[in-house]
Amino acid sequence: MDSSNPFAELSASIAPWLIQTYVIVMILLVAGGTLYDIVHKGSARYFFESWRNAKRKGSRQVGGGTMVGLAIQTAAVDVATSGEFCNPRRRIAHLLTMYGFLAYVITTVIMVFCYPTTASPTPAILPMLWYIGALMVCVGGYWFWFFIRVDVAAEGNSPFRIVRADLFILSLLASVTLGLIWALLLAADSAWTTLFLALYLIATTVLFGSVPWSKFSHMFFKPAAALQKRVAEANGSRSNLPGPAEKPEVFGSARRLPRHY
Repeated sequence: MDSSNPFAELSASIAPWLIQTYVIVMILLVAGGTLYDIVHKGSARYFFESWRNAKRKGSRQVGGGTMVGLAIQTAAVDVATSGEFCNPRRRIAHLLTMYGFLAYVITTVIMVFCYPTTASPTPAILPMLWYIGALMVCVGGYWFWFFIRVDVAAEGNSPFRIVRADLFILSLLASVTLGLIWALLLAADSAWTTLFLALYLIATTVLFGSVPWSKFSHMFFKPAAALQKRVAEANGSRSNLPGPAEKPEVFGSARRLPRHY
């Protein structure tokens, strides 16, 4: 991994303000796409209606202290450690992708806005974290794509079968992979740098511009849904579902563990 800031190196051929403008546009696309998704699908209305129904049908009142505790549990278990995944392989792959993406995006923003040119030396830790985050996304993402997906692992479909639901993971992997290749070619002063920069920008634009049609916005919805589920369990409404059985039925052969998700 190179310890130089690839975006500062890029400023030699592209004005820093253009790079910063592109990043701002991507942020606006995510915000606008998420708001459009909320309005178009009625997610916010459904969430608040479910919240009111659960509160009305609950057999117990959830106090402020309990609510704070549930919010902390949601952040620590459902968000920070992806506790919703029972399958350990999928959980690890998800954590690698999530934390890698966060490191990748945060260091990108810092390097682009705080150290836009080589005139302001970039702390070596930032490019290192950028590369590590990108590699974590690749490891977790490709592991999920080729070995963990339900329709591949459990249903026997080809890993190259693509449906609309795959738009987010594919555009994410394309963006990060092409970004890694571009940065390495830039450091090596390769003639292929411009081509891979163009491909990198196209893939990144698709990733952040396709929020209304991909699963990108789920990362904002899932914590709210996880908190709502905990509140429904705490007040006794259970979202109109029966309580857990004392001896849950076990599916699958006794000789082989089930692979459903």
